[in-house]
Amino acid sequence: TRVECINAFPTNRPAKFQFVFPAGEGLQAQKNLVFLHSEEFMKIIIAGDGKVGATLTRQFTAEDHDVTVIDSNASILDSSVERYDVISVQGNCASMSVLNQAGVKEADLLIAVTNHDEINLLCCTTAHSMNPKLHTIARIRNPEYNEQAYRMRDVFGLSLVINPENQAAIEIHRLLKYPGFLRRDTFAKGRTEIVELRVDALSKLCNVKLTDLKSIVKCKVLVCAVLRNGSAIAPGGDFILREGDRLFVTALSENLTTLLSSLGILTRPVRRVLICGGGMVGYYLAARLEKEGVSVKIVEADRQRCQQLSALLPKTDIIHGDVSDQDLLLSEGMAQYDALVTCTGQDELNMIVSIYASNCGVPQVITRLSNADNRGLIDSLSLGSIICPKDLCSSNIARYVRAMKNQTGAALSVHAIADGQAEAMEFRVDEHTHHCGEPLKQIKLKPNVLLVSVAHGAAPEIANGDTMFQQGDIVLVVTNGREVLYQLNDIFA
Repeated sequence: TRVECINAFPTNRPAKFQFVFPAGEGLQAQKNLVFLHSEEFMKIIIAGDGKVGATLTRQFTAEDHDVTVIDSNASILDSSVERYDVISVQGNCASMSVLNQAGVKEADLLIAVTNHDEINLLCCTTAHSMNPKLHTIARIRNPEYNEQAYRMRDVFGLSLVINPENQAAIEIHRLLKYPGFLRRDTFAKGRTEIVELRVDALSKLCNVKLTDLKSIVKCKVLVCAVLRNGSAIAPGGDFILREGDRLFVTALSENLTTLLSSLGILTRPVRRVLICGGGMVGYYLAARLEKEGVSVKIVEADRQRCQQLSALLPKTDIIHGDVSDQDLLLSEGMAQYDALVTCTGQDELNMIVSIYASNCGVPQVITRLSNADNRGLIDSLSLGSIICPKDLCSSNIARYVRAMKNQTGAALSVHAIADGQAEAMEFRVDEHTHHCGEPLKQIKLKPNVLLVSVAHGAAPEIANGDTMFQQGDIVLVVTNGREVLYQLNDIFA
């Protein structure tokens, strides 16, 4: 029997499917299809179609979730509808009528990422009152609300609070501890890391075959991905590193200093930091550095903001001035600082100042970008490490969504690496995991999946053919990102 189903799935999206079922089984097969849909895909409402909202929309539609976007700006919504398979609702996301129109009572998750913390809180509170089973995530950026949002999360109906600017400050702070790395992603409770390195013409890694890498770095590492000319490569042992490559290396945290020193990269402690831009990222970073006794100076163009920062950061020097003023930067002794961080609200200004600082010989430069999608252009510039708050935010939300879909065996963390062309995910081995106690050389994995490390309690190891995992271990996996992994068993062929 040939059954033609129109809107067979409860998605509210116009779609046409054609299925062929055995005679007499059409009705039951349709029911099964609807059941499978309810298990595999979720209805997600995104309130706020700005940079973070657009990133989440792109990610969740790529994973075939049913996405509804709310925003007060009709032109922005029209752009999202043209680019993605989404439903749009124009209006105030904190309004009950607008939330009803968006289908909040049937939704699984609401993510409030408008530009106003108060609206995000009210939106989540209202939505949760309309649907008590709803999961809610709110972006809260004002530090005055941090403790309040956590203590009153049940009152506000919050499942998760995210703060992209604070997350960016944390990442920058971690990079300052190891100046040689462009990026660091931590796994296994801080015992294993994936670090990013760039190969330049004078690097000891230039023109080196990966099989010879261990003799150079003097510690056990695993190169899990290489970016060359904008494309991610899963390298084999015969792969030869070239100038301009960006490689992503898995190593034990205790070996990071050895790795850098073997490559001839100095790792002296950062004692003086110049921050260009006194926004939320600059504030959160300076507050962390103050506690460690690091000498911090912030250059901010807004006089009123300078006064606020002076009250909030008593140990930090606040300079009222324009960071694009070359004479100002030179008079403040820019070249004498151990690190310079550009985190103004303008990407173009951040890039210009970072390039200038690199040319002046500042040892470590970190650039905060709101939009880091055009990596082909960005990689050709001397910007040092790139930090993108919206990407950090979307990675955390992606982990939460995958955990919602698969409560048992869900990923403990999800990190996008290699400019988003690959994902690093860690899972805990449980009683349902296949191949426990078997050497990796006997296990067949799916294509484009690499198991890079296994943490046995407090003893992590970089994976090799003889490595085995047992129940309770934490396994780190890298995939090309085209296939979504919801549980550890998804990696096996």
